[in-house]
Amino acid sequence: MKPDLRITLIQTSLHWENREANLEMMDEKISSFQNPTDLILLPEMFTTGFSMQPEKFAEAMDGVAMRWMRENAQKKNAVICGSMMMRAPSPLKREGGEAYFNRLIWMKPDGTFEQYDKRHLFGLGEENLHYTKGEKKILPEVKGWKILPLVCYDLRFPVWSRNTPSNSALKKGGEPALSYDVLIYIANWPEKRIAAWKTLLEARAIENQAYVIGVNCVGHDGNEMHHPGASSVIDPKGEILWRESDIECIHHVTLSYHHLNHIRESFPFLKDADEFEIKT
Repeated sequence: MKPDLRITLIQTSLHWENREANLEMMDEKISSFQNPTDLILLPEMFTTGFSMQPEKFAEAMDGVAMRWMRENAQKKNAVICGSMMMRAPSPLKREGGEAYFNRLIWMKPDGTFEQYDKRHLFGLGEENLHYTKGEKKILPEVKGWKILPLVCYDLRFPVWSRNTPSNSALKKGGEPALSYDVLIYIANWPEKRIAAWKTLLEARAIENQAYVIGVNCVGHDGNEMHHPGASSVIDPKGEILWRESDIECIHHVTLSYHHLNHIRESFPFLKDADEFEIKT
């Protein structure tokens, strides 16, 4: 049986397009708690807010914010996860041309990291005109827990987060080997669509029989768009373990693998799942 997993959610306002102010603020918040934790979650684009100006504010992969993540992950002996606007070589451009990405960084305490480029770019906000979409998910592990980290608008597309059982196990009548145990969404989700945020987080937990965690920001951004938070921790039955709105807060939660395993064994719904392939 896997040990419990300790996760820290940071729900905060963001300084619009001001990397230095945001990193200083995050420093203070992370330094303020002494609770041991395995994973610290920050909102989407935590260095700038949800800005469409990567030409001005995107960082290189060896930039200040990456060094900041590496130092704090080591200091807290925990993974730090958040997304930033990044510039990096693009396989779609010749001769090493660069593109911009809304890139989630999964920074480990030893200084190594994994990265995920947001797959679903928010067309209503013209994100698709400024950033290049990702093609591949990552499935990092912490203390044996398998985790799928995604970004904001990805929440609206359930196929991308489907907890796919092993087809070979299903065909043999065996127990499904599921892809992940915890599904994470980091976001800048506005108040005007917050009902969808709450409902879809719960739906993703129920349909995938996994813990779901959503981390949203609060306050107004540079476009006067208000974000109410409603960061959430939801168990594999869709029950809300914690949710907080309209205030800055730091929340520590401990996830029980025994509880997760009990639900999956008691209600083995995913054994009846359909087979499918995602074409990228």
